[in-house]
Amino acid sequence: MSKHAFPILFTSAGRRVELTRCFRDAAERLGLALEVHACDLDPELSAACRDAERRFAVPRCTDESYIPTLLDYCRENGIKLLVPTIDPELTPLAEARERFAEIGTFVHVSSAPTIGIVRDKALTASTLGDAGVPVPRTIELSTREALPSDWNWPSFIKPSGGSASRGIGVVETSADICDSYDEPMILQELLSGDEYTVNIYVDADGKLQSVIPHVRLSVRAGEVEKGRTVRRADIHAIAQAIVDALPGLRGIACFQLIDDAAHGLRVFEINARFGGGYPLADHAGGRFAESILALASGNAECASDDWREGATMLRYDAAIFV
Repeated sequence: MSKHAFPILFTSAGRRVELTRCFRDAAERLGLALEVHACDLDPELSAACRDAERRFAVPRCTDESYIPTLLDYCRENGIKLLVPTIDPELTPLAEARERFAEIGTFVHVSSAPTIGIVRDKALTASTLGDAGVPVPRTIELSTREALPSDWNWPSFIKPSGGSASRGIGVVETSADICDSYDEPMILQELLSGDEYTVNIYVDADGKLQSVIPHVRLSVRAGEVEKGRTVRRADIHAIAQAIVDALPGLRGIACFQLIDDAAHGLRVFEINARFGGGYPLADHAGGRFAESILALASGNAECASDDWREGATMLRYDAAIFV
């Protein structure tokens, strides 16, 4: 670590090269000499790890040695900011946030109770629904016999604790429901219409500072491939209602909704982390990465609603050669 470097660690870095480069650009604007560290199960085969200054291997985030491994690394390398990139690691990091703070590492993660809600899709739907946020009708799927008699088909099924589009699908009738599942599942009414991802920034005091929706023009492997930013007052109002319902939400989060022809806007997913489509919000002027860097370096947050509508992202494949 150089004398004036600002070391930052991306966990489960995978192929998040776009995200790390958003932070590099933000650090340049702030005058910080960013030093990117990245970790993954196999860092030698991670594009983001290979693009970083330093890389190292970690156990799975469900392993009891995961947090101690990260703590040791952050302590030894003077990591100032830790940025998680996948849902399963949010719970252990939220629970250990104060332990990281004691060694000088700021972890970009919301409160543990908030993470507990957003990591449980059934609880998310009930919590948001009770707060007046429009959500699709949702039930926990225990057995086929527990299905309400007035349930509409076809429907959408997914793991209550899933992420990265794992285990999702459409079921045409109750006959398609399995007798049992390996994990808790939920069933939701099937929505149809334009799909939006909404990147939001909540400051250290819990105030919503920025709401940047983009319409998902094309999706590949569960991640937006083509998108365009749009301003909609009704989506902004929903974002505020979500923040009110989740008072422990901090920093960056994103949620997805569908503008259903029959039901209107319905929120069906929320992630309390940087989402895969964040680079579009960054390009539009969101300054979320810059704001997190500023906060971690002792400066004022800078995220605001001063961003460009109509900014368009058209993704293509690139390669890291080693």
